[in-house]
Amino acid sequence: MSNGATTNLRSYSARQLLRLLSSIRFDEVLVLQGTPVIGAIMALAAVSLHDWSRAVIFGAGSLCLVAHVFVMNDWAGIDGDLRDPHRGTRTFASKGVSRGAVGFLAAVLLGVTLLLFSLLGPVSLLLAIAILGLSTLYSAPSIHMKGRPVLGSVLHLVGGTLHFLLGYATFAAVDVRSTVIGCFFGLIFAAGHLMHETRGYEGDRLNGIRTNAVAFGRMRSFVAGMVLFTAAYGVLIALALFGQLPELLVFTAVLFPVHVYASLRAVRGNLSVESLLEYQRVYRLLYALIGTMLVGSVLLDW
Repeated sequence: MSNGATTNLRSYSARQLLRLLSSIRFDEVLVLQGTPVIGAIMALAAVSLHDWSRAVIFGAGSLCLVAHVFVMNDWAGIDGDLRDPHRGTRTFASKGVSRGAVGFLAAVLLGVTLLLFSLLGPVSLLLAIAILGLSTLYSAPSIHMKGRPVLGSVLHLVGGTLHFLLGYATFAAVDVRSTVIGCFFGLIFAAGHLMHETRGYEGDRLNGIRTNAVAFGRMRSFVAGMVLFTAAYGVLIALALFGQLPELLVFTAVLFPVHVYASLRAVRGNLSVESLLEYQRVYRLLYALIGTMLVGSVLLDW
């Protein structure tokens, strides 16, 4: 093979690889790193050289884990996504990536995830496997709990809790306190997914996917999500009042009216896709502020 042909082949392979990697929802993958990172920081009393090496392995493993979850979800739901007017142009198929290639990418991410978490010990590995199992229950075509109202939300509640504990267990033993704190993140995760289902109502109804919004109506799904968001604020404030979290977090109560106001704006916008996306931006910002306060309080105690 000539040098020119070899160069062209390498260039083609590089383009194909970049196109495949572009099918990963990196924005969502990075957003979901907040929960396990907070768990890891809360578990650390101090940072040693050994902890830094574990942190690097954990960070890489967590990125691969969440990337696998999203890639698996997209691989399993591609047929419906192509029929969804709000998602069709953002699928991997619209970028010229085959379903087989995405399946291969999911398998590679799965293998790397298991390898990295096996280096962190049995508890971290078991938690990672549990999260992968929940992802399979949610996305796998033969089970597809995405289309089973209530059960899908339970998976997200448990998954969000385990995601926090995944970071915590990397550096400390899981106990009752850490599990309760994990429930705060589980509530947020489940509530956020209810908002996602409310936003995806049209596409899910078109594809015959019986989410909470399709089964019970968009408004009921939205209200249920708001109830879970409210419960999350209650858990956080209660933990602060009882000394299980820094007292500073009591002041997160002032953020709750802002959250309620943002939810009312979404309702006044008739729960349109645009109004729900704006609502998502607001509550993500609020929880980013809460996470910053939590991490800052922990770091000041180091």
